[in-house]
Amino acid sequence: MANEKYVSRYKKLYNEEILPKLKEIIHCKNVNQVPRLEKIVVNVGIGEASRNVKLLDSVMKDLTTITAQKPRVCKARISVANFKLRAGMPIGAKVTLRGSRMWDFFDRLVNIAMPRIRDFRGADPDSFDGHGNYNLGLTEQIIFAEIEYDKVDAIRGMNITFVTTAETDENGLELLKALGFPFAAKG
Repeated sequence: MANEKYVSRYKKLYNEEILPKLKEIIHCKNVNQVPRLEKIVVNVGIGEASRNVKLLDSVMKDLTTITAQKPRVCKARISVANFKLRAGMPIGAKVTLRGSRMWDFFDRLVNIAMPRIRDFRGADPDSFDGHGNYNLGLTEQIIFAEIEYDKVDAIRGMNITFVTTAETDENGLELLKALGFPFAAKG
């Protein structure tokens, strides 16, 4: 068993069940034309990080706990005097997930974290970018079971981007629906 490669439950589900169904729904001639999840980017912006470095450390720790991957510090590209911001100052952190970590994160987000959101009625199906990629904004990091509520210094939101190989928003929507992403009913 040590020689076997770890395969996520969702990746196995995608390859065995979802891929053939999507091929029929989207009317693809080739299996390689079927949309797939390419990467997930988790981004936390903290404007106050330029004044308080401890905030950045806290966000980095939370992101590492949530994604099981070390985040990258995002720095300001330009100076903005009104915000007391200079180029090169840290303003956030982000993690790009691919492979098995991406599938594991997707599994935990859909099956554990999203059901913990208070008054959740489904994600907005209109948050696609025109190229099949989906953006989801979360208002608090404590919906993830890995985060200990007592050790949180402040509630922070995050943006999660699902980058797909879909060429249209409709195909991206079909892919995420097939993966079990909880969308709100339109209308």
